[in-house]
Amino acid sequence: MDTPLVPLTLEGSAVLHQMLRIRWAEWNALPAPARQSIAGEAAAALAALEPSQTAAFSLLGHKGDLLLVHFRRDMAELNRTELRLARLRLWSYLEPVNSYLSVVELGLYESTQRVYRVFSERGLQPGTDEWARALEEEMSRQREAMAPRLYPEIPPQRYLCFYPMDRRRGEDKNWYRVPFADRARMMHEHGLIGRKYAGEVKQIISGSIGFDDWEWGVDLFAEDPVVFKRLIYEMRFDEVSAVYALFGSFFIGIRRSPAQLAALLEGELA
Repeated sequence: MDTPLVPLTLEGSAVLHQMLRIRWAEWNALPAPARQSIAGEAAAALAALEPSQTAAFSLLGHKGDLLLVHFRRDMAELNRTELRLARLRLWSYLEPVNSYLSVVELGLYESTQRVYRVFSERGLQPGTDEWARALEEEMSRQREAMAPRLYPEIPPQRYLCFYPMDRRRGEDKNWYRVPFADRARMMHEHGLIGRKYAGEVKQIISGSIGFDDWEWGVDLFAEDPVVFKRLIYEMRFDEVSAVYALFGSFFIGIRRSPAQLAALLEGELA
């Protein structure tokens, strides 16, 4: 049986990144007691959201001042979180500069090949009810086994690197026209590099095809930000990245607890 063009995937948490700029002139013009009150209200709101998987990061560079990352069970919960934050007094002093919407995704290249081979040996044909039932049973088993990866907690490491990316689909090189087996091989080799950094970096991949302007979002968490450079640089020499990868803007942030928000809004890094 021919292997399909499209690999199977498992989807989990809905993810939203909010990149914000502080309107410093307006914020600094407020009396100190007003700033303290507004910051305290916002800190309490973030503390209430933190158990539901929300984290704040102080951004480096000109792309923004604050990055809020939200992991939720579904997109409706993401929207509720957006609306809840938008009602805070602090939001009048924040300017959205970017955002990114995606869902945690596990690509199953190797499992797809195995499933199609096993189903073929069982005499099942794609498009039939028997095939659909068998596939759903298989995917349900994998969802249960992969639940911790599909619905991860936001890692506690101090530094975050987030970036969106595409697979090239131009006139000369087009990832989506490469045979399945070749894509599977390249993705396997690509994953081997990431595994070398497993003790230093926590990686969460989310899919955004149909949700945002790029195809995937990548979150890297580490205690030492230099490891982001080493990991991504080494991957650039890998075939799948060197030939087929396109990268968007990179955002680097330092983790801030709700209790540290007031200091951040005063231009301090506790």
